Amino acid sequence: MTYVICKHGKTRPGTATVTLERAATALVIKGVPAQVCTNCGEEYVEEDTTARLLRTAEEAVRTGVQVDVRQYAAA
Repeated sequence: MTYVICKHGKTRPGTATVTLERAATALVIKGVPAQVCTNCGEEYVEEDTTARLLRTAEEAVRTGVQVDVRQYAAA
């Protein structure tokens, strides 16, 4: 697909590093599957992957994690 912001690149499969912060929790997740723009490097994460990331972040907040760096693990 053509990237909607820069309008010059196409997206290709790749990975992203996603940082989520809420209250006193900072969660960094590496290796997240994404579509990456070949021109500007902007990353798109699919809706189901985003939902999984948000569930992971909620669990981290609930258990009192302050800072954590994780590798993405598919279901």
